[in-house]
Amino acid sequence: MTKGSATNGATARRYAVLSIAAAVFTIGLKLGAYYLTGSVGLFSDAAESVVNLVAAVAALWALTLAVRPPDEEHAFGHNKAEYFSSGLESALIIIAAAWIGVTAWGRLMDPQPLENVGLGLSITLCAAALNGVVALVLLRAGRRLRSITLRADAQHLLTDVWTSVGVVLGVVMVQLTGWLVLDPLIGLVVAANIVWTGFRLLRDTAQGLLDRALPPEEQELISGVLSRYENQGIRFHALRTRAAGQRRFVSMHVLVPGRWTVKRGHDLSEKIEGELANALQGNTTFFIHIEPSEDPASFEDQNLDRERPDPEGA
Repeated sequence: MTKGSATNGATARRYAVLSIAAAVFTIGLKLGAYYLTGSVGLFSDAAESVVNLVAAVAALWALTLAVRPPDEEHAFGHNKAEYFSSGLESALIIIAAAWIGVTAWGRLMDPQPLENVGLGLSITLCAAALNGVVALVLLRAGRRLRSITLRADAQHLLTDVWTSVGVVLGVVMVQLTGWLVLDPLIGLVVAANIVWTGFRLLRDTAQGLLDRALPPEEQELISGVLSRYENQGIRFHALRTRAAGQRRFVSMHVLVPGRWTVKRGHDLSEKIEGELANALQGNTTFFIHIEPSEDPASFEDQNLDRERPDPEGA
């Protein structure tokens, strides 16, 4: 494990601890608001915060496991542990939505008056503001550290914020109109929105486990580096990329003149790897295979059967 990956892992874990602290604090606030008002909408908000806490603890576990160095059984590291966390979080989001939906349906069948609305809503808005700030911090950190766990946690907290806003609007409308059924109806709408968020996170998790290629902008960085060598007569094929948590993997075949020495081919691969690492600016593992350009197998699908100039004038 590189020093950079260890540093990123420690940083990501600190953000996960922040998420846990925020979840504990907001659970207390929202449960207090629910007991004060009796609003099923506020109950749904509190229920989602309980799920936030479980998800944040799972995120901390995954981030701790992901930074463990490779071993005999896991030669490529433990980075994919992050996808288990995001998958669990997706499932928890959907379960929370079902819980909210069942509770809201029961209140829809038997509407109840609300109490202490002003105080309850004030507490809920404070909790929503706290979650909003933490979510934005986690989202920025997740993008910077390339952590799907932090991004999933941030998305979960953002759905919690929208839940709170929707619930507050619903309770206000109940007070203004006297229509008690608006409270459980808002709870059902919130549940539907949470389900949508859960399925989106589940899709992102599945794509990560299926070894999806690096995003287009990063592939363009790779192409930019390789094109400079192609102008010198070096050719590439079998370029493949994938991501596992915070780590990228890039493999390729490099075609060089057959008269080159092993050392010369090795030096070239080291140079290419260094430039790619600088361009990608992150934890990346490279697999570079040197091939003679005269090998007939190297010409497959590439029109390489004409003489190439030696890039170093040899």
